[in-house]
Amino acid sequence: MAWLECVPNVSEGRDPRVLDRMTARLTGRTGVRLLDVHRDADHHRSVFTLAGEAPALTAAVLDLCAEALDAIDLRHHAGAHPRIGAVDVVPFVPLGRTTMDEAVAAARATGRAIAERFGIPVLLYEEAATAPHRRRLEQVRRGRFEGLADKLRTPDWAPDFGPAAPHPSFGAVAVGARGILVAYNINLATERLEVGTAVARAVRASSGGLPHVKAMALPLPARRLVQVSMNLTNVEITPIAVVFDAVAREAARYGVAIAESEVVGLVPAAALADVAARYLRVAGWSPDKILDSRLGPD
Repeated sequence: MAWLECVPNVSEGRDPRVLDRMTARLTGRTGVRLLDVHRDADHHRSVFTLAGEAPALTAAVLDLCAEALDAIDLRHHAGAHPRIGAVDVVPFVPLGRTTMDEAVAAARATGRAIAERFGIPVLLYEEAATAPHRRRLEQVRRGRFEGLADKLRTPDWAPDFGPAAPHPSFGAVAVGARGILVAYNINLATERLEVGTAVARAVRASSGGLPHVKAMALPLPARRLVQVSMNLTNVEITPIAVVFDAVAREAARYGVAIAESEVVGLVPAAALADVAARYLRVAGWSPDKILDSRLGPD
């Protein structure tokens, strides 16, 4: 059985009625398990974590798009997180013995189905991308919903599926295949966005910081904080504890402390166990010391 994780990100984090309807559409579906729902009012975004086989996941994503099409209008949407679509991004992640090729096939089949059913433009990214410049999600999202019409008119950014113009209220959706990542945010005890921007620049890989770290700064005005929002794409090479220490160190240069941190969605047990082991200075640590992993699925 080709078992996949699918993590749709939806541009709604404030209306519980909409999110409850979306959750209901995903709950109890044959062949799909809804593992987690993360709602964020500041980001105005929610993350659904699903697992199942490819055809069932495609059907679930189509249900989510149908609900979003009825409930979300990006022309009247404002949140801290960048977005191009009401259902903004749909990554497929291979689990167990499932191959990346199978995840790519699921992503492309889902993207084609979204375009055919709803007339929404679809851009493929990461391992499913059709050109090197379209692999990185941050490049796909550049310009956001507000600049999407101009972007899709350029030859380099013609949609992989669907029309060459955004849906008026929905926008477009990025569908891709990738490995497991940890979405990890650290909130700084300051309202100074320039501090968060400097910290994010210092720690992200593209600026010469930590390997396999993507980072950006976002304001959280309701909480009077600034967030360093990160995707950690390989926590074996760059563990969460290393990222936390680096952010704390860079923030301290500006006299700013860490208020809190959060994990968005789910995280492998070994990644959090590694954090505990590093801070407790456990000698001879290895993931084999995790009881649950030694016991196996039974």
